[in-house]
Amino acid sequence: MNTLARQVFRICPGLMLLLVAPPWPGAPAVAAGPEVLSVRDFGAKGDGRTDDTAAFQKALDAAGQGGGTVSAGRGSFFFAGHLKVPSGVTLEGIWKSVPAHTGIRDRGQPKPTDDGTTFLITEGAGKEDGPAFLTLNTNSTLKGVVLYYPNQKTDDAPTPYPYAIAMRGNNPAVLQVELLNPYNGIDATHNNRHLIRDVSGQPLRRGVIVNAIYDIGRIENVHFNPWWSMQPKLFHWQMENGEAFLFGRTDWQYVFNTFCFGYRVGYRFLQTREGLCNGNFLGIGADDCYAAVVVDASSPIGILITNGEFVSFHGPDPTMVVVAATNRGPVRFVNCAFWGPCHQIARIAGRGTIGFGDCTFMQWDSKREGRPALRVESGSVLVRGCEFQENKPQIELGEHVRRAVISDNLFQGPARIANRSKGAVKLANNAEE
Repeated sequence: MNTLARQVFRICPGLMLLLVAPPWPGAPAVAAGPEVLSVRDFGAKGDGRTDDTAAFQKALDAAGQGGGTVSAGRGSFFFAGHLKVPSGVTLEGIWKSVPAHTGIRDRGQPKPTDDGTTFLITEGAGKEDGPAFLTLNTNSTLKGVVLYYPNQKTDDAPTPYPYAIAMRGNNPAVLQVELLNPYNGIDATHNNRHLIRDVSGQPLRRGVIVNAIYDIGRIENVHFNPWWSMQPKLFHWQMENGEAFLFGRTDWQYVFNTFCFGYRVGYRFLQTREGLCNGNFLGIGADDCYAAVVVDASSPIGILITNGEFVSFHGPDPTMVVVAATNRGPVRFVNCAFWGPCHQIARIAGRGTIGFGDCTFMQWDSKREGRPALRVESGSVLVRGCEFQENKPQIELGEHVRRAVISDNLFQGPARIANRSKGAVKLANNAEE
């Protein structure tokens, strides 16, 4: 340590941290930061016709030697193959916030290839089980691009493709990406601590699937809307078959500010070979889905859904929440709103405990068939502090319901609770108009 350094250290030891960046004479050299590599320096054309797969992979592999960023820049990059992003590497385009290309098939509207950074994906047409177009690994990131399948059709059922993105390893991230029209969107399985943030688009069959996650995963600001196409045959197929968000085994999953429109199922919770989901779902929404939330199974720790908004009005039996007979775990809906001219708000089976607290229910029994808002076939149910805004049957308890507490609710008109349960049922402090 030289004389000046000793004097500074004597006066303020903490200030020595500031001397690390500009080294004093004789100090070891500080390593340079990660390089930014341009794919064009590796032969990428970005003209929408030349296959840029090999050029991109060379750039990614070069950055993978020590970590760094591969910049795609402005252009329409055509891919006949798939890419693997090495650990510690970021592949980024020019977008600083998630883009949105609406109505690209309409005359006068911009196509995704007109501006920004667009990846034109063609590999794997006709099959789902091939490699994902792009695989992220530990500490690798995809950022600021549009993923577009130029050969996807709109006049019939869509062509199957593998997943657009697969997330593997630890801490993979997808940021500010538009999944404009993939058949399958993001495969977020077999990783830890994934981050999916600021993503939009119209995945046709599956949006995001999460499974085999043993350390906290995060999904934030992800919105799936039919921005690419609402052609009748395609959109009907999507509503018959599409699932926006699927959750298998995931421990401490955090999902915030997500939305989907026009799917068979908005949010589905699955039993997989690896296990079940527990997680915190805040500010989520589903509009015009046959079923907004489907719970095949929940972990014993439970699924917590807060500040949700759910709308169902199309399909053979539009129902906001469906809990299957296979469920054994708890699910809680708190401060959620349910509306749209549906048949029922919720149909509940299984052996778990399902709770509704401070929720708003309206527009059920659209065909005036005498259906209750909540039909509980079995298990346990808590309905507390909710408002039923229709003068219609509110709750039906089947004979296999083990326990129920229905209290402190507001009813439009008289209370109409059909109780056939042979279990313990408590009704108290419900206010009828």
